[in-house]
Amino acid sequence: MASKKVLVVFVLPVIFSLVFGSAVMVDILQKPNRELNMWPMSSSEGFSTYTAPIEIIGLSNQYSTSEPIEIQVKIDDSSFDCGDLYVTIYSAGKNDVITQNGFLEQCFEQESTVLPVGDEFSKVIDTPGSYEIVAQMVSKKLMNISISEVFTVK
Repeated sequence: MASKKVLVVFVLPVIFSLVFGSAVMVDILQKPNRELNMWPMSSSEGFSTYTAPIEIIGLSNQYSTSEPIEIQVKIDDSSFDCGDLYVTIYSAGKNDVITQNGFLEQCFEQESTVLPVGDEFSKVIDTPGSYEIVAQMVSKKLMNISISEVFTVK
């Protein structure tokens, strides 16, 4: 008698849940242009991606080999008022990292949304070519926003 109660109370709901869930997933995946993405990840870092306004300030389209690239990053979302800012310059098209700076524990007030706070990003690239700069902000909640732009060094 007790084994029948255990079967009805514990085992049958698990079986019904698995069967019903499988039927729903099969139906959804049969529809065109649908895919199973139960845990979305951004690139390879493993942070959840959140789209928010982010802008690179002070970047020119062209630099000379002796001119420093100096930028700031502006963020217009209070969800990212504290976090880590990473600025990386890649060789465009090759994905070779030229330089990367991390500005940890960046917190700003509502009036000032320009980063890095109390520091600056400045780098001289002495090899002519095309480069891509990527600014990425990772909040304390591990949300991630980024922007990339291309510039040339002559």
